[in-house]
Amino acid sequence: MTTPELIKDFLAGEVYAVAGASRDRQKYGNKVLRCYLQSDRRVYPVHPKEPAIEGIDCVKDLASLPEEVHGLSIITPPPITEALVEAAGEAGIRRIWMQPGAEGDEAIARAAELGIACIHSGPCLLVALNFRE
Repeated sequence: MTTPELIKDFLAGEVYAVAGASRDRQKYGNKVLRCYLQSDRRVYPVHPKEPAIEGIDCVKDLASLPEEVHGLSIITPPPITEALVEAAGEAGIRRIWMQPGAEGDEAIARAAELGIACIHSGPCLLVALNFRE
C-alpha cells in the first residue's frame, strides 16, 4: 500500500492506543492523545507509571489493553519503539503509526516481518487529523 492508503486504512477505525502518552501538554505524546479525542475516537494512553492522562485511565502496557484497538500510535525513542513493535505483534495489533522521531530501521523491518501495516518516516497524525491546540 502507498502511504496515503496506509493512512486512510489507519484512520478508518474507532479505537486506538497511544504508546508514549504524556501528561505534559507540550509533548507530542500528549498532543497525539488529544488529537484522537478531538476526532471523537476512543483512545487508551499507554504508560507504565501514570495512572491517568487527560482524565483517561492508562494501561501500563499493550498486553493490558481491555479491548482490540484498530491502531497504535507510537511516540517513543527508537529503542523503545522496537520493543513496542514486538508487543504489538503479541497483542494482535495490525496497524502502527510511528510518529516522526520514533521510527528506526529495525522497528520498521520487524513490523513488516510481523505483517503489521506501518506508517513511518514523515507523516504526522496531528497533520492528518487537523489537530488544534
